[in-house]
Amino acid sequence: MNYILSIMPSLISGAKMTLILFFWTLIVSIPLGIIVSLGLLSHFKPLRLILKFYIWIMRGTPLLLQLIFIFYGLPIVGIIFERYDAALFAFILNYTAYFAEIFRGGFQSIPVGQYESARVLRLNYWQTLSHIIIPQVSKIVIPSIGNEVINLVKDTSLVYVIGLGELLRAGNVATARDVTLIPLVIVGIIYLLMTGIASFLLKKIEHNFAKWK
Repeated sequence: MNYILSIMPSLISGAKMTLILFFWTLIVSIPLGIIVSLGLLSHFKPLRLILKFYIWIMRGTPLLLQLIFIFYGLPIVGIIFERYDAALFAFILNYTAYFAEIFRGGFQSIPVGQYESARVLRLNYWQTLSHIIIPQVSKIVIPSIGNEVINLVKDTSLVYVIGLGELLRAGNVATARDVTLIPLVIVGIIYLLMTGIASFLLKKIEHNFAKWK
């Protein structure tokens, strides 16, 4: 028990970094995903092609490779990021692409009649989106968004590759130093707690949206 108490400060510090990365990725990538999804549905073909290419790259290559490329590769052409900034940039780019595809599917599932009804009511494009379309799309995409949120909690462990002091790296350091698996067991428990809490909150949100008719 004394040993566990001695390593908890470093693990808590790593967990804090994990949660910060998780929080900001989610806060930024979901709105960007909505914007990109609208771009994918636009009538401007060059924009659609550019966004499809971006999503193809982000979804077709591992997030780990994207992290390495941004932190170690971009300095070759003079673009340098701090470790945290590189991690956040990579995560936002990656998850925006996934959220964009989820929202695109949600928008396409809305019957055309909804848009026609909005025109009859003389609502403009943004009023139609905010008051009619997005509330319905949100209800449809909540389960898929929830899956990505859980994946995001676990994917934050990938930032060890650029030396960022998150939860898994803190556990690895303690394991290598003390030659014991106890730190990694605690890391696993912390991840289970975080994913459990996230799953519980998402279920609550999904239940609230299910009340909407």
